[in-house]
This record gives sequence, structure tokens and C-alpha cells, in this order.
Amino acid sequence: AKRIEVQAASKSPFREEQCLDWFVQICLALKHAHDRKVLHRDLKPQNIFLTRKNFVRLGDFGISKVLSNTLSVASTCVGTPLYLAPELCEGKEYDGKSDVWSLGCIFHELCALSPPFTANTMPALVMRICGEEPPAVPDTFSAELRSLTPRLLSKDPANRPRVHDVLSEPLVQ
Repeated sequence: AKRIEVQAASKSPFREEQCLDWFVQICLALKHAHDRKVLHRDLKPQNIFLTRKNFVRLGDFGISKVLSNTLSVASTCVGTPLYLAPELCEGKEYDGKSDVWSLGCIFHELCALSPPFTANTMPALVMRICGEEPPAVPDTFSAELRSLTPRLLSKDPANRPRVHDVLSEPLVQ
């Protein structure tokens, strides 16, 4: 979060390679959790830590949820509002794809230096998350990178990839 804040203050975007490097590391950490049937449920830049050598560490599993099997879904509304998936905003059941939505928000923020959805009130934020398309990543990034964010931020979780699927794409390999 602090690294994004510094870059935003200087109006100097991260290099594409840096965004992808951190993104892949976050994906791997999230895959590790999902492989153990754990939903993070509060993915946000403040819960992603960087070592001195720029290695990602995923933290704050305080509201994570362990599922009984890989097909399980959860139904408790938790998480930080800016990174909440539409299904959580609507009080629907959710699964690992809600973490993928949060991952998409973080990836967008790394590229654009601002979250994809903001508002002054919670109801307005929920309306934007559920009703508006996310803004595009700046066109200074490659077309391949720009095409990733809309898929991660698909309103319909059925159309959103699992973190395992994201890691198998050529862009992130």
C-alpha cells in the first residue's frame, strides 16, 4: 500500500514488469491458500507485504474462511469495501473467485495507481461495484496486460477465472 501511495504521489507508474512480477507472486500466494481450501476474504494492498528484496508476503488472515471441500461456498459478508466482489455486495454466496475479484482490484491499482471503484459513501460504492464497468488500465501498458483486468473484474463470478487459471495464462508465465 505504501509503495502504491508513493508512486501515486510522484505520478510515476510502476513498470509493467514490476506489476506483473508482484501480480504473479500474489497469485501464487493466493493459490497456496486456495489449495488448502482457505479463502482470504480481505485481500487488499495493506495485507500484501514486500520484503527488502521485493518478495511478496500475503498477510492478515484474520477473517479468512476454511471451506470443507473445494466446491464449498461461503455466505458471510466480510472484507474491505473497495475490494469487495459484487456477489459479496449483493449478499450472495461466494467462493475463491471473490478473492480473484480483489486480486483484480489490486492489479488495477498497481497499474493505474488508484482502485477501480471509489465513492464517498458505502451505498454509492456498492452501486459502482455492482453496476459500473471498471475503468481501463492505462494504455501505456501492453494490450495483453490490459485484457487481464476486465476478466478478473467480471461481475459474474462464473465468468471470472480461478487463481489457478490465471497462473496458467501465457501473460503471467
